[in-house]
Amino acid sequence: MADQPAGLVQGTLDMLILKTLDLQPMHGWGIAQRIRQMSGGVFEINPGSLFPAFRRLERASLLDCEWRTSENNRRAKYYSLTKMGRRKLATETREWGRQVAAIGKILESAS
Repeated sequence: MADQPAGLVQGTLDMLILKTLDLQPMHGWGIAQRIRQMSGGVFEINPGSLFPAFRRLERASLLDCEWRTSENNRRAKYYSLTKMGRRKLATETREWGRQVAAIGKILESAS
């Protein structure tokens, strides 16, 4: 039986978007594809989740956006990290690492 795409842990979509944009500015479809690729197909992000997250991140001044021509010659909104977005990513990455380590300790001791 093939593995099915998993749901994201609550609150991680914003962090994954920020991390994806840490690599380079991208448009929405490209971000969804990059997350799918980097997760080995585990995370499939649908537009119904992605675009509200972009709006939320823009309102928080974590993303900048501009309209450009995409690689297939279509007009697309490209997103990039702001300085505040980079700082937020660093904070979220540290906190996520701390939480994962704590969960690991709990799982190891719960025998």
